[in-house]
Amino acid sequence: MKKIIKSISFTLLFFIVSGFMQSDSDIYFQMSKGIDIFGRVYKEVAINYVDEVKPQPFMLEGIKGMLSNLDPYTVYIDENHQKDIELITMGKYGGIGATVGLYNDKITIVDLIEGYSAQRQGIRIGDVIKKVDSIEVSKENYDDLGKYLKREPGTEISITIDREGQKSNIVFNLVSEEIEIKNLTYFGFIPEESNNVYLKLSSFSRSAGDEIRKAIQELKIQKEIKSIVLDLRGNPGGLLDAAIDVSEKFLAKESLIVSIKGRDIKNIQEFNAKEEPIAGKIKLAILVDEGSASASEIVAGALQDHDRGVILGEKSFGKGLVQTVIPLSFNTSLKMTTARYYTPSGRCIQEIDYSQNKELFGDNVTNDEKVYLTDNKRKVFASGGIAPDSVIKNSSESHLVRSLLAKGMFFKFATNFYNTSTEEKVKSSQNEDLFNLFMDYLKSQDFTYQTESELLIHELEETVKKEGYNSNLLEDIEKLNSKFLTIKEAELSKYKSDIIAEINKEISARIDGRKGRIIESLKYDEQFETALTILADTKVYNDLLNSKN
Repeated sequence: MKKIIKSISFTLLFFIVSGFMQSDSDIYFQMSKGIDIFGRVYKEVAINYVDEVKPQPFMLEGIKGMLSNLDPYTVYIDENHQKDIELITMGKYGGIGATVGLYNDKITIVDLIEGYSAQRQGIRIGDVIKKVDSIEVSKENYDDLGKYLKREPGTEISITIDREGQKSNIVFNLVSEEIEIKNLTYFGFIPEESNNVYLKLSSFSRSAGDEIRKAIQELKIQKEIKSIVLDLRGNPGGLLDAAIDVSEKFLAKESLIVSIKGRDIKNIQEFNAKEEPIAGKIKLAILVDEGSASASEIVAGALQDHDRGVILGEKSFGKGLVQTVIPLSFNTSLKMTTARYYTPSGRCIQEIDYSQNKELFGDNVTNDEKVYLTDNKRKVFASGGIAPDSVIKNSSESHLVRSLLAKGMFFKFATNFYNTSTEEKVKSSQNEDLFNLFMDYLKSQDFTYQTESELLIHELEETVKKEGYNSNLLEDIEKLNSKFLTIKEAELSKYKSDIIAEINKEISARIDGRKGRIIESLKYDEQFETALTILADTKVYNDLLNSKN
C-alpha cells in the first residue's frame, strides 16, 4: 500500500514539476518558433519573390515593422547612426561644429558652435548647404547628412554654400574636429547687477552635472549667489546618470532622486544623492515646458517632490520610460525601453500607455493612484508630465505671429538682413526700422496666412457656388474676406512688440551666436521674469513650497 501511495505521490509531483517546467520554458519555445518562422519567411521572399528584393533593406523593414508595435523609443540603430549614440552618451563627435535642419525644403545651417571649424572659417546661420565634397545634398538624402558631415577628427570636408545676397556659391574647405557638446549652453548673473544666476541646461550627456558644478563654483568667486533659475525648457533629456548627477547639485545628501522599475515590479532600483550639494540652500526656480522630457523630468520631479524649488512654466512632455542601449552584431544596436522611472513621491509621469494591446502584451500592473504628496505635503499628480507650481505661458497670443514663426519668416528675414547689410547697420538698426523692413520683406515673400474663420468662409463660398445661390451672397462673402485682410494687417501692428522680439532674437544669434540668442530672448521672457519676481519675494516663494522657513 505504501508503495502505491509513494508511486501516486511521485506521479503527482512529476506532473506538477512538469507543469512548472512547461510554463517556464513555454516563452523560449514560442521565441524559438517565432525566430524559425520569421527566418523562413525572410529567406523565401528574399530568394523567390517575383521581383528582386535587396536583403538588407528588406530585413530592416521587418525589424522596423516589429518594433513599431512597441513604444517609439524602442528603435534599431544601424551602423550609420552609431555616432548619434556616442554623441548622447559621451557628448562628443567628429564634425565641423554646425547644426543643420530643413527650412523650406532646403538644408540650412540653423546653429553654430563657437570656436569650431564652421564658425571660425565664416559659415553663417541661414547658409544653405548644396554639396558636401562632391555629393549634392537635398531633402531627399537629408537622413544621410550625418554620415557626410560627421567624420573622424582631422578629415578634410569641402562644403558648398548658397548664401542669400551672394551671386555665386561659396566653397569652404573645413577640417573635422572633435566637437564637445556643452550641456550648459549658458550661465551667468542675469540681471547682470543682481545676485541671481541663470543656468540654461540643454542636454544630459555625461558631463552635465560637472558643468553645473564648475559654473556655480566660478560664479561664487565673482559674488554671492542668492538665487538660481535652472532652465530646462526644450531639453529633451539624455542619460539617467546625468540626471542624477545634476539633481545632486541641489538636493541634500542621501535624498531619493528617482526609482526604476522594470518588468519585475518587485525589483526596484533606488538612486540617492551621494554627495553634498554645491547649491543645497540657495533659492531655486526651475523652468519647464512641453519640450522638457525624460532626464529633465527626473530632475524637475525630484526637486518638486522634495520641495527644493518652485517649478514654473508649462506642463512637461511626460516621458517616464527608461531605455537601455544593447550592442548587436555588425556595429548595430537596439535602444530598448527596459523600465519606468518614478519620482521620490512614487509617481510615474509617463503620458501615454503603449501597452494597451492585450493581444501583444500581458497583464501589466499599473498604479491607479493619481495624487501624491511632496515632503511638505503638497499635492502632486502622476501621468501626463510634471505640472508646474505656477503655470505661465510664454508664446505669443497671436495666431498670426505663431504662423510667422512656424513658416520660418523671422529666421529668413534675419538671414537676408544680415547678409545684405553692413555690420554697423545690423548693430545700430532701431526697432521701428526693423519692423518696417520686416513688413516689406513679408510682401516680397508673398506670405499668406488664413485664420480658422477664413477657412470656414472659404468652405461657405465653395458651398454657395456649388449649390447655385444668389450671386449677391457671393459679393457679401467677398466683402467679408476683404475685412479679414484689414484685420490681419491690424493684427501685425497690434503684436508689433512680439514681432520685434522675434526679429531681435534672430539677429542677435547672427551677431553673437547661441549666447546672443539666449541673452536677447530673456529680455522678453515672461516665465523668466516671473521666476525672478518669486525668488525676490521670500514669503511668496515659501508659500508656494508650503514651507515654514
